[in-house]
This record gives sequence, C-alpha cells and structure tokens, in this order.
Amino acid sequence: MKKPIPVQSASAFIEEKIKELGDWRGETLAKVREIMHEADPEIVEEWKWRGTPVWSHGGIVCTGETYKSIVKMTFAKGAALKDPSGLFNSSLDGNVRRAIDIHEGEKINEAALKDLIRAAVALNLEGKSRPKSGRVTQNTEA
Repeated sequence: MKKPIPVQSASAFIEEKIKELGDWRGETLAKVREIMHEADPEIVEEWKWRGTPVWSHGGIVCTGETYKSIVKMTFAKGAALKDPSGLFNSSLDGNVRRAIDIHEGEKINEAALKDLIRAAVALNLEGKSRPKSGRVTQNTEA
C-alpha cells in the first residue's frame, strides 16, 4: 500500500502544478483552491492519482483536474447534493459523482460554489456520524 503524501507536501505539489500550468487553467485552479479554503477552513489538501489535487474533509469533497480546454471539479458524492444554482454541468448521468467543467473566460459563481462545498462536507460528516447499518451490538455483561 502506498503511503499518503503529507499535507504540507500535497499543498506544495498543488502550488507547483498551478505555476507549471502558467495560463488560465492555473489561475482557475488557484481560484478554486481559494474558494475551497474560504468555504471550509478545515479542508485538507491531498495529492492523489499521480497528480490530481484533492480536497477532503471527512472524505473526498472534490478533485481539481486540469485538461487542455477545461478545469474540472469532480464532487465525489455530487449526485446526492442539491444544486439549486445549476453549477453541475458534467458527469450528470452517473449515480454518484457530478462535475463542474470550467472553461476559459467563465466566471465562477463563488457563493453557489461555497454552498456546494459546504453541503459536500456536511454530507461527508453526516456519513461519519451515522452508525453502520445492519450492525447490532449486544451488551453481554450481566
């Protein structure tokens, strides 16, 4: 099993990726990162799958992937989130994930994105506090 990258190193890798991109994608990824931290100051940055920035709190909140023509934010449990502002515009047919594709020049609805991030964190934390279904414990002490 691979060892996880320490948080400090993950943050440094993300910073390096932003610098390496050196164009609108780097700027957009930096803005997404800023919004993530504003929405949830306890969010943890990770570096997974050979170079994908990941933000977690109680589980994966979302990833920040960069491609030639988009910056993609994939929410791990996006299908379970309410999206009244209609930010999700990709991976809409899946049963679990939902994504936001951000194209060059598009403005990010920061308030709506922060709401979505907070909802994703709340969903992760709700899952952590619920007892596992189907497990019954019995006190055998008399």
